[in-house]
Amino acid sequence: QVQLVESGGGLVQAGGSLRLSCATSGRTFSSYAMGWFRQAPGKEREFVAALSWSGSSTYYADSVKGRFTISRDNAKNTVYLQMNSLKPEDTAIYYCGARPRGSSVYARYEYAYWGQGTQVTVSS
Repeated sequence: QVQLVESGGGLVQAGGSLRLSCATSGRTFSSYAMGWFRQAPGKEREFVAALSWSGSSTYYADSVKGRFTISRDNAKNTVYLQMNSLKPEDTAIYYCGARPRGSSVYARYEYAYWGQGTQVTVSS
């Protein structure tokens, strides 16, 4: 069973930064690739960023490219999302997800496990 626990959300002013963390259980990285999605009020959950299974490739939504960076620390079994130059439209609940090796990076339905989410609020 894969367990994911997000942390690091909060309230920040536009232009500020936050770093989200997703702590994973055991040997998650050996079988699963990781990604971040977000869901704003009244909207569907949307793709934000993801890593390939090996961790050597990164993928980003156009809306966050150049501002957000996804990474992982194998020793700590943790995935990070560094968010810079935050905008009010980045306000959402951010979810960490795990998808099986070889599955689609961008498809929400491919992610078999999800964390509980962490709230990010960006004020103007």
